[in-house]
Amino acid sequence: MQLLLIPLLPLIGFLLNGLLRNYLSKGVIGLIGSGSILGSFILSILAFMQVRSGTIVTAEYFEFIKIAGLRIPFAFQVDQLSSIFLLVITGVGFLIHVYSTSYMHEEKSHHFARYFAYLNLFVFSMLLLVMGSNFVIMFIGWEGVGLCSYLLIGFWFKKEDYTKAASKAFIMNRIGDLAFLIALFILINKLGTVTFSEIFTTEALAKLSAFDITIITTLLFVGATGKSAQIPLYTWLPDAMAGPTPVSALIHAATMVTAGIYMIARSNLMYSMAPGTLNCIAIIGIATALLAASIALKQNDIKKVLAYSTVSQLGYMFLALGTGSYVAAVFHVMTHAFFKALLFLGSGSVIHAMGGEQDMRKMGGLDKYMKITNITFLLGCLAIAGIPGFSGFFSKDEILAGAFATSPILYALGLFGALLTAFYMFRLYATTFKGSFRGTHEQEHHLHESPAAITIPLIILAILSVVGGFIGIPEFLMHGAHSLKDYLHPIFEKSYAILPAHHVSHSTEWTLTGVSSLLIIIMVVLAWTRYSKKPDIEEAKGFGKLLQEKWYVDEIYQSVIVKPLNALGAFFNNIFEKNIVDGIVNGVGRLVNYGGRQLRWLQSGQTGAYILMMVIGVLIVFALQFFLRK
Repeated sequence: MQLLLIPLLPLIGFLLNGLLRNYLSKGVIGLIGSGSILGSFILSILAFMQVRSGTIVTAEYFEFIKIAGLRIPFAFQVDQLSSIFLLVITGVGFLIHVYSTSYMHEEKSHHFARYFAYLNLFVFSMLLLVMGSNFVIMFIGWEGVGLCSYLLIGFWFKKEDYTKAASKAFIMNRIGDLAFLIALFILINKLGTVTFSEIFTTEALAKLSAFDITIITTLLFVGATGKSAQIPLYTWLPDAMAGPTPVSALIHAATMVTAGIYMIARSNLMYSMAPGTLNCIAIIGIATALLAASIALKQNDIKKVLAYSTVSQLGYMFLALGTGSYVAAVFHVMTHAFFKALLFLGSGSVIHAMGGEQDMRKMGGLDKYMKITNITFLLGCLAIAGIPGFSGFFSKDEILAGAFATSPILYALGLFGALLTAFYMFRLYATTFKGSFRGTHEQEHHLHESPAAITIPLIILAILSVVGGFIGIPEFLMHGAHSLKDYLHPIFEKSYAILPAHHVSHSTEWTLTGVSSLLIIIMVVLAWTRYSKKPDIEEAKGFGKLLQEKWYVDEIYQSVIVKPLNALGAFFNNIFEKNIVDGIVNGVGRLVNYGGRQLRWLQSGQTGAYILMMVIGVLIVFALQFFLRK
């Protein structure tokens, strides 16, 4: 029952706020929405403590599907991997809910309730995804977060651009979801089960050929590229900025985008037996990281910079998965949840103070007016840049070390992406908080620090962004201090026995860490000095224009995919449907009508005509009998 209550509490919150939205006050709505997530967080802590003490729990509640040769129970499994994700989802989710009580306070009461209902449903779906003991329960949560992303991105549905962004997210996710579904059908066909404990054993996987494993893992990876925004299915994520800022934090930091990482980490044994798929994951991961980082360099919308930063950081997580550094991927999911939630909520605090303005070129000098937001945002930037001592340093360093052990080329590209990250994040920070204010006099008059419901979550996330990395201190710094690696060891033990061993000496790691840290600090100083004195407020030209327009990827998709599909749809609608399909249906109707009109003349009511037709009929029968008789 304790496990069941973890997802059930957010579901109850969704039902209460959703069904009673016209009757509850905003205070009660916020209390129900935030309190349900707090309850789940407390229960998640208790579950984590049980797992840490050695108790792995699988709870089966009822038979979800039972047919000949296939049994799929509705069951939850809480082990080392899922317990980490439970803490991140409910912990960061709770802070986002508290933040939302202030950020969304200007909404009408029933819209306020609708917002919290969607938010609770989102968390419920994500908890279902990570707690399911089989792929079908995971897939239910997988589809649930896709639906909730659509509802939340298009929350302000009266704005057409927002509804288009929501539809884009929903449709692009369906592409990946179809691949996920096909992989499930193959697993059922080959193994007759979708339960993790029955699939991820060497005996079960031995029944699959190398080709089967490659196909299944590739299809699952395509599913992950949709949810976790990798090339080519990443363009929905920046457009998801149409939703309220707390929604951006929830989608980009703690929940939906990490679903693909979780699914591959959960399936690690199968992926370790498919080296070709791992190579593909690593290549797409580093390509996504670099592409998104380059685009972020020239974005002027504060949330768009953070959105492309998320896509880039997800690329690093896939790079870690592709190089077999599963612990590093999970570690970066956790640290990224802290500093990216902090940065998004910090940007929301800025937008709140600026009266809805999101263009960094119209900001500047906000450190004098918003001291808490300024300090916490700076700590988030230091963490994501990978400055030594901050959480991002430890997780990113572990990813780069794994990449170096696999291929020095991957390491060099990963380091280049890390340098770009440091540069664009401090371009954002300096342009927003340093220099002089560039907005209107009215905006400057209203500048103020955000209320406690906004600043307290910022402070908590800032502390986590600073200290969160110390659960994964690398071996070359302090032997035996990587407690996360020890904790997750049972999950990845079989995979590490299969994967080829890549060892990097401590001296090499010291050198790599020293070089990367020095270069990152140089990039931070360059961006800080450059943009605090002379912000980038002019329209980009040349190559900068190409980056500002996001490499024209959306335009290419529009020309190559959307317009031809629309033209094909128009052809089927206007020509095939109306002329051929409708033509056949209407033609049959006309033929029957015409035949009826002609045949009715036979019913004249004249006895002589009837006798004549009878005689003719008899003659025809005789003729047929005479000539056709055998």
